[in-house]
Amino acid sequence: MNLIEQQEKEFISRHIGPNQLEEKEMLKITGEKNLDDLVNKTVPSNIKNKENMKLPTPMSEAAYLEHIQEVGQKNIVAKNFIGQGYYGTHTPSVILRNIFENPGWYTQYTPYQ
Repeated sequence: MNLIEQQEKEFISRHIGPNQLEEKEMLKITGEKNLDDLVNKTVPSNIKNKENMKLPTPMSEAAYLEHIQEVGQKNIVAKNFIGQGYYGTHTPSVILRNIFENPGWYTQYTPYQ
């Protein structure tokens, strides 16, 4: 197995869930015959999704990185206008002291609690 195949296998196993050995151990501990029985016993039927999930085909980490770069290329870099029209002004010390530096204006907690 070459390095790329090994990395792909590690990527998939990292994100897919327990392997067969871990499943057997889990079923042995819980006393269930298979995963379906375990799920039926633990997940209430009123919250189960009755339909099959429509998942895309699995892909390797390298393929996913290529895919996400293609998606990222669709982003539009735009000019940021946040802060436009701001003019540096002098804030009087009485306003600073009694409003901006007073946590009573921006928190529900008082120093007495």
